[in-house]
Amino acid sequence: MVDQTAALPRQKASSLSALGSAVWAHRWFVLAVMLLLGFGGWQSVRAVLGPAVVVDLVRRGDLVETVVASGHVETPFRVEIGSQITGTVDDVLVQEGQRVTKGQPLISLEARELKAAVLQAQGAVAQAEARMRQLAELTLPSAKEALRQAQATLLNAQQTYDRTSQLASNGYATRAALDEAQKTLDVALAQKRAAEFQVFTASPGGSDSVMAETQLNQARANLDTAQSRLGYATILAPRDGVLITRNVEKGAVAQPGKALLVLAPAGDVQLVLQIDERNLGKLALGQTALASADAYPDRRFAAVVSYINPGVDISRASVQVKLTVKDPPDYLRQDMTVSVDIEVAARRDTLELPVRSVHDLTSGQPWVLGVKDGRAAKIPVRVGIRGNSHVEIVAGLSAGDVAVPQSSGVVTGQRFRAVLP
Repeated sequence: MVDQTAALPRQKASSLSALGSAVWAHRWFVLAVMLLLGFGGWQSVRAVLGPAVVVDLVRRGDLVETVVASGHVETPFRVEIGSQITGTVDDVLVQEGQRVTKGQPLISLEARELKAAVLQAQGAVAQAEARMRQLAELTLPSAKEALRQAQATLLNAQQTYDRTSQLASNGYATRAALDEAQKTLDVALAQKRAAEFQVFTASPGGSDSVMAETQLNQARANLDTAQSRLGYATILAPRDGVLITRNVEKGAVAQPGKALLVLAPAGDVQLVLQIDERNLGKLALGQTALASADAYPDRRFAAVVSYINPGVDISRASVQVKLTVKDPPDYLRQDMTVSVDIEVAARRDTLELPVRSVHDLTSGQPWVLGVKDGRAAKIPVRVGIRGNSHVEIVAGLSAGDVAVPQSSGVVTGQRFRAVLP
């Protein structure tokens, strides 16, 4: 007789072994069934609680609104350098892009005729000065000596006439002698007057002196003109700056009115922008900005709005704005392209929300999808300033509230589970 108590454990072990073998033989089917059951359970939970959606959180922070634009670098003005005389270029002493200082020679012109004109003018000045010295050292002293002699002769003639007249009245002299004495007196008087005139004309303020002085002044003026024209043969830098254009070479003919070089003066640098006219109401003089050259995007420098064009470019619907850079970096070049962020408004410790969660932001009636009883709910909001990625929430939401991004696909009334980033 078989012991049934001992056989039961052996039967149970045999059944489990058979079951394990069957499961292993159909392991892929069993795994698929388990996955389907798990997916079904997850879908059931999802259907009840809704999909998990990463939401944005309303936070407090500092927000800055900027107007972004691109433009180029230029100086407030440029100086076109040309020649004041016509001449052949003897040498060009600078290169394009070179930094120059005020008074530095830039171009030299052929100057042989100009040097000869200076020598001729110097000779005319020396001649006029000699004439002045002649008047002072020879003509005037001679005239004064002649005047003294004429005065002595006149005195002698007067005395002779007086004696002859006395003798004639007493009957001791003839009428002919009296006439001769009168004639001699008249001649002496005329000589005295002529001598006085010579002294006057040779003295300062006299006609000869004035004429000689006029000739000297004219000669000196001609010398100044000749020296100035000779100076024009060397074209100098009118101020410190950088030469950005060179339109002349050795042997060319320089003429007045033709720009040979263009100088960008050193000092303040301007950034010239074209900004969409829709942002015109946000701009004001004195606003600060941060700019960067496209060639050096990681290096930013400060600028200040210094000019807003009163007119709008109708063809581009834009307004020209200029910003002054007080301390321009060394790497800035003329006409270099720059990107500028102009700070037009700022809020400290204000409510802010990412722009991606605000619907109809520019319509005047913005709203967000918030959470109410586990479902998406439309919440009207009032917004303030707008930064690059965030917008100020003035009313409608509080700190800690959540909003569903527009790209999530969630619609109003849909159940979902909010997940913080």
